[in-house]
Amino acid sequence: MSASEIFAPGLLDGQVALITGGGTGLGRAAAQELIACGARVVLAGRRAEVLDATAARLGSAASTVAGDIRSDDDARRIVDTVLQRHDRLDVLVNNAGGQYFVPAEAIALRGWQAVMRLNVGGTTRMSELAVERAMRPAGRGTIVNVTLSPHHGLAGMTHSSAARAAVESLTRAWAARWAPDGIAVIAVAAGHFQTDALDKYPDPVRAGVARTVPLQRLGQPREHAWLVGLLASELGRALSGSVVTLDGARDNWFGPWPPPTLTDDGGEVPTEERRAAATR
Repeated sequence: MSASEIFAPGLLDGQVALITGGGTGLGRAAAQELIACGARVVLAGRRAEVLDATAARLGSAASTVAGDIRSDDDARRIVDTVLQRHDRLDVLVNNAGGQYFVPAEAIALRGWQAVMRLNVGGTTRMSELAVERAMRPAGRGTIVNVTLSPHHGLAGMTHSSAARAAVESLTRAWAARWAPDGIAVIAVAAGHFQTDALDKYPDPVRAGVARTVPLQRLGQPREHAWLVGLLASELGRALSGSVVTLDGARDNWFGPWPPPTLTDDGGEVPTEERRAAATR
């Protein structure tokens, strides 16, 4: 691992970070930056093979623990594994999340509940466990919740916009509630980034997404990682309770509905093809 491009060497020396959804995309980029700043990082996610491949790429400062944060038992095991391995947990990055592309009026109850269970329930579960088992006993810690921009509602993903808004509200409440314990809680509202996650969306969405950003480009994962590194530092503690938006001014966008870059040739907002549910 090379040194950070922008932070002083040793910024996070001795720190231990847990990143959910750390095997791919923005989670992987954040892990790389935190390691470059001197931290040891534990990557959590559901797919052990993906986590192991990322850890091998990041080097000896990275390790993995597979589990589903929607499960109480798995979430507890993930946090306990970090403590057994490192005897501390300084930074939790709640990066795991998910949604699927569908017009608001077509969201099924089951789909709505699935998005809420992961984005809100999983974040809540991991945060409370990290505080209870590691951060409150240590008298300090930092939680970074990755949410979503734009805040005025993301066309085709209103369920995710609602879920991330809930997490931002929780961020503010937790920052006040846990301040006496020395714990900082900050949210990062991420805009559109150039990651593999874009590949799953319909062609009109992929083709037009950068044009919806006033900066006229997608964000780079390393830019998100730099912000996470900053928030994991001592300065991040002063930002507790804040929602920091990183989206190339996407939050300022407005225009007709549906935007022409979002619709298909027939003028309809496309629906993402869902994968068949896995059987046990």
